[in-house]
Amino acid sequence: MTIFQEIVSEEYLTVSEVKEYLQKIEKERAIDEDRELPYELSRTIEHVNRFTILGGKDSRELVNKLLELEKVNDKIACKIADLLPQSRDELRSIFVQDRQTVEGDELDAILSVVAEYI
Repeated sequence: MTIFQEIVSEEYLTVSEVKEYLQKIEKERAIDEDRELPYELSRTIEHVNRFTILGGKDSRELVNKLLELEKVNDKIACKIADLLPQSRDELRSIFVQDRQTVEGDELDAILSVVAEYI
């Protein structure tokens, strides 16, 4: 069991960005070792391959555009970029997790930004 003393840094990433990092790790390990990847790593790679919608660059662009809006923080922006909600109800379900209330105009502004990437 690993016990961590402190958090040195923290950064929110989209699933697309995680996929790109894992692809690099997978290539490095394939070159260095002639054995299978650890179970956890292979399952994580399988998961990101299944649920990635946008490319890493596009997802980061979307996150940056969303961060320009008033009610959107890093965590919410990454979730929106991962899920690409297409309706107000889908978008509200993301904000509910942080116990935020977002008005109709704000939801529409977010949805219009997301629509550019669908």
